[in-house]
Amino acid sequence: MPKSKAIKPHWQMSGITAEPVEDYLYSMLPPRDEVLTKMEEEAARRKIPIVGPAVGRILHQLALMIGAKTVFEMGSAIGYSTIWWARAVGTGGLVFYTDGDRKNAEEARGYFEKAGVAPRINMSTGDALELLSEHKQEFDIIFNDVDKEDYPRVLRLALPRLRKGGLFVTDNVLWSGRVAQNNPDKTTKAILEFNHLLYSSPDLFTTILPIRDGVAVAVKT
Repeated sequence: MPKSKAIKPHWQMSGITAEPVEDYLYSMLPPRDEVLTKMEEEAARRKIPIVGPAVGRILHQLALMIGAKTVFEMGSAIGYSTIWWARAVGTGGLVFYTDGDRKNAEEARGYFEKAGVAPRINMSTGDALELLSEHKQEFDIIFNDVDKEDYPRVLRLALPRLRKGGLFVTDNVLWSGRVAQNNPDKTTKAILEFNHLLYSSPDLFTTILPIRDGVAVAVKT
């Protein structure tokens, strides 16, 4: 009998990379620890948006590459990507968790405690753009994963709050391939505008990584 095809978790997504290549990339990933594995299972079961392990490793690696100690995360959900950041910044580092849903924050807090990274995380609930605007300090990394129609506004807010040499990282910039389709809807138009702003900014050097749903990495020059 033919071997049944495994059902992919909701967070893995498809349509950007050729499916056999995507399957290979995910098959190469080392196993995650108990906390991240539990979060991946819950995200798949309840269709919670998380970046997944392939992107999580990119986030972690980016932080290590620039020796990041401060990360402001916009749109943290249950805190999956937050844990990747928190482990990368290490002892003495600080990750700012933001989410508009208090239930998400409560669930995330439990995971942070189990992962042993709670002391490295500053948690706030509310509008991520408003929370960022309240900060006057510069961050090593700002991670953008809010409502897509807000993306252009996020760039204008984030740039002054990012140190020179810091990274502005954004998820979902290829939007399941819809950025390449004709007659884009309102949300896709916002992402298209955002991507154009990223690449045309004289203050940023940007590359879009075509993994999962597209990750934009911009360094402030």
